[in-house]
Amino acid sequence: MQPVVIESLDQEGRGVTHCDGKAIFIDGALPGESVEFSSYRRKRNFELANVGRRFKESALRSAPRCPFFGKCGGCSLQHLDARAQVAAKQRVLEDDLWHIGRVVPALILPAIHGPAWGYRHRARLSVRHVAKKGGMLVGFHERRSSYVTDMTSCEVMPRHVSALLEPLRATLGRLSIRERIPQVEVAVGEAATILVLRILQPLTAEDGALLKAFADRHAVRFYLQPKGPDSAQPLAPDAETELYYTLPEFDLKLRFAPTDFTQVNHAINRVLVRRALSLLDPQPGERVADLFCGIGNFALAIARRGARVVGVEGSAELVRRAAANATANGLTGAVAFHALNLFETDHATLAALGPLDRMLIDPPREGAIAVVKALAEDAPARIVYISCNPATLARDAAVLVHTGGYALSAAGVINMFPHTSHVESIAVFDK
Repeated sequence: MQPVVIESLDQEGRGVTHCDGKAIFIDGALPGESVEFSSYRRKRNFELANVGRRFKESALRSAPRCPFFGKCGGCSLQHLDARAQVAAKQRVLEDDLWHIGRVVPALILPAIHGPAWGYRHRARLSVRHVAKKGGMLVGFHERRSSYVTDMTSCEVMPRHVSALLEPLRATLGRLSIRERIPQVEVAVGEAATILVLRILQPLTAEDGALLKAFADRHAVRFYLQPKGPDSAQPLAPDAETELYYTLPEFDLKLRFAPTDFTQVNHAINRVLVRRALSLLDPQPGERVADLFCGIGNFALAIARRGARVVGVEGSAELVRRAAANATANGLTGAVAFHALNLFETDHATLAALGPLDRMLIDPPREGAIAVVKALAEDAPARIVYISCNPATLARDAAVLVHTGGYALSAAGVINMFPHTSHVESIAVFDK
């Protein structure tokens, strides 16, 4: 096979080249490299392939730290220099803003990045009992597969969590219901680590004793989740452990439940909240909306600046948690939280929140299309939009700029998930 030269990276971190009029997306290849490839999926207009021999190597190629990289689907970019990863994500953001939204930010913000290893304080790991591989597997799915990676460590999780994987596999393999545990969710706070076992069958007394012994030995706590996330309860109710993280710059302590949504990367979250507040620039006495507010991550920081905040979230449970966090931090009078479905909102719903000077939006991957379409002439003068999907940010930006009367003043990336192709970003819109 004739070697090909890699032209760029796509949004999944694959090398892109063209051959005989077709786009070829090659796992493991980097821009500037000359490589052979073997295709594993062929379509009329494109092929997906694995990298073969490399005849010319990129100066940006880095030796993966994790021995399971390439097989495990948890990371896709460990072979690329960490700084180059951030630059690649910035290009993805700018490309999506232009090609999808036809918008260009007036200012590119400096990228937010931090520690590249041991950052992942939340993870959902699959569990499978595979006799041919010696028993229990606990890990992320293999790349392009539903199989569970046979992994015994993880470089992107905190060191103490990585060290739990082998003993956890051994303990789960001794349970009577080992065939009925599909996943374990890891939640790490600043003073505690909780493992949430998804169980499809009740534990026996002997199972419970095994898990309690593991928890005591490794200074963790187990929760059992027989149904949906709200069903998760501590294995030993008398030993219920408080999960929290802090935002020292704002003198905030935010408590959360093991299955609540929180930012995966605590160090980056602190910088993100600081950046968001700096861009939003709330003034004492102003009214500010925090949409998709979760447990109050941004709302309480905004309130600390003296603004009056209306927090809106679709989950009633998260609204209760946010209100409790406001009370615990002495901000009850400064923040009001409401449970509303923001995916089905309209102008009347937003108008019912009262006049707003500024707005922060932090939606899930689906974006906030209903919200931006519902904004009217009396919309806030400034919107800060935090996104975990540049494509839906670009779509929503098109509405704000082309029909909503806003300008895209600034945008930049947040490297919340180093070594993955996940692109988190922040954008500022001004009337």
